[in-house]
Amino acid sequence: MNDNHINYVEFAASNFKATQDFFAKAFGWTFQSWGEDYCSFSNAGLEGGFYRSDKLSKYEQGAPLIVLYSKQLEATQRMVEEAGGKIVAPIFSFPGGRRFHFCEPSGNELAVWSEK
Repeated sequence: MNDNHINYVEFAASNFKATQDFFAKAFGWTFQSWGEDYCSFSNAGLEGGFYRSDKLSKYEQGAPLIVLYSKQLEATQRMVEEAGGKIVAPIFSFPGGRRFHFCEPSGNELAVWSEK
């Protein structure tokens, strides 16, 4: 474990089943249940978990934005949509690349980026 590095991230989730199904289908994440109110995920590049709550993380409200990387941005956007994600900002360019934002079934906003 690296000292003083980001090690883990936690998200609120109101719908554990839909959230787990979404990330497993769209990105291949795996899950471990720790009772009714918590599950952890792995195979995501950074370990983390979801805790049961009606709260959610939105970029426009000042929440940190978790950004995933994809070599094939359009294909990833299609996978997100097919898995039940809602695109909240379609693919757009920014200095250094392109990205899109989406909300997963519990409403948390994340993004995916790719080089130009």
